[in-house]
Amino acid sequence: LPVSAMAMPTVGQMIGTNPEDATAALDAAGCKVSEFEAEDGKIEAKCIETGTSKLWEVYIDPATGKVSQIKAED
Repeated sequence: LPVSAMAMPTVGQMIGTNPEDATAALDAAGCKVSEFEAEDGKIEAKCIETGTSKLWEVYIDPATGKVSQIKAED
C-alpha cells in the first residue's frame, strides 16, 4: 500500500473526547501533542506539526470530539 502524506487535522474531523483518543488521532494526522488544557468550554490541544515543527492550537468540542477550530500559535 502507498504511504499517504500526513496532513493536519481539519475542522469537523472526529478527534475524540478523551486525551488518549485525541492524542492518537492528532499524532496520526501529523501533529504531536505537547499538552491539553480547557479553554472557553473547549479542549485545547497544543501540538507541533511533524513536517514543519510549527506550533498549532487545535480546539476540540468536548461533547462531540470534533475539531471546532485550528489556530497557528504565535
